[in-house]
Amino acid sequence: MRIELEGSLLKMTPENDREKQELNQLWTIIIGCINEGKKLVPVGQYIPGSKEVAVFNIE
Repeated sequence: MRIELEGSLLKMTPENDREKQELNQLWTIIIGCINEGKKLVPVGQYIPGSKEVAVFNIE
């Protein structure tokens, strides 16, 4: 998955079929959050080379 930041825009480009399905699932969840007044909140830390997973909670 290619991730780019352009100012305040976050662009995610899937690079294979699995990533396309996962991005579609994420898109659906995020749209649901907007409709229900929820948000994604980071949990813990993401530290490249130490902790390779970024975790978010839906509140």
